[in-house]
Amino acid sequence: MLASEEVVLHNTVMAKLSGKDEEKAKFFLGQKVKLLEDVKNDGTYPYLKIGEVMIKKGSIGYIRTIGEFLQVIRVYEVHFLDAEAVIEVIGCREHELEAMEPYRDLEAEETEWMMNHYKNK
Repeated sequence: MLASEEVVLHNTVMAKLSGKDEEKAKFFLGQKVKLLEDVKNDGTYPYLKIGEVMIKKGSIGYIRTIGEFLQVIRVYEVHFLDAEAVIEVIGCREHELEAMEPYRDLEAEETEWMMNHYKNK
């Protein structure tokens, strides 16, 4: 046995996860978002000390891509345009972001456009 059964391990990645993320993404590609908390280096960025702030709370960015971590955690790649940010692109979870514009279902919009386009031919 490597650790005592009495030792409680804390995993910051899974700590805020209460099961699988919702089936439908909360944000869409290109959507303007605001960061709700400072993003600190967890050791994955080699040019800063662990715990140093990489992007400050309140920074504005745009969703570039949507991916998954461990097939249960949705991660949004966000491009922040803040001149003070140490890095510009970072992965964020839904609870770390707030929408700055209403949600648009781009897939539904494109499908509707295509249906109308071919119907009118």
